Amino acid sequence: MIRYIMLMAFMAGAATAQQAIAESTDDDMAATAVEASQEDDDDDDDDEGGEDAGVHEAGAKFDYGFPGVLARDNRTQLAPLTLAAGQPVATAEYSLKSGGYYRLDINADGSQELALSGGDFFRAIWVNEIVIEDIEIRPMGVHSLEFDDAGTATMSFVAVVPGRYTLSIPGSSGETQQAVFNIR
Repeated sequence: MIRYIMLMAFMAGAATAQQAIAESTDDDMAATAVEASQEDDDDDDDDEGGEDAGVHEAGAKFDYGFPGVLARDNRTQLAPLTLAAGQPVATAEYSLKSGGYYRLDINADGSQELALSGGDFFRAIWVNEIVIEDIEIRPMGVHSLEFDDAGTATMSFVAVVPGRYTLSIPGSSGETQQAVFNIR
């Protein structure tokens, strides 16, 4: 228990220090280092004061607001994918930012039974949910989505691992039969 408390105190101090350094300019950084070395003479004193008895707030690199990264304000709607016989799946490549929250609609016209497969892509993202006809699915993992009839599946996810990934129609070899996602 004591190790846990010490670890949490260390992490809160490190986050506060990182935030202070990020906010200061290059000129202020030298002055801050001198002041810190003067204030921290040694740890011989037994400081039992209640000055630190309040709440310790850890700062974050990005201020996503109270609900965090999955807030609707942080979500980006991507151009939809289309599953139709003889039609291109995507109109262009997608450029995503690692850590970004995205929503993607996949529309099938029902002209043919088609699927989108891409295990590498699904392992490079964290899928928040897949919504099909107002049914929300929160999967642990996905390898492919198959459409037997016309319909729309909406997937919301967070891009995680940078790289170039594809979702493609299994058994097809044409470039128009795939969607390319570049996560940077």
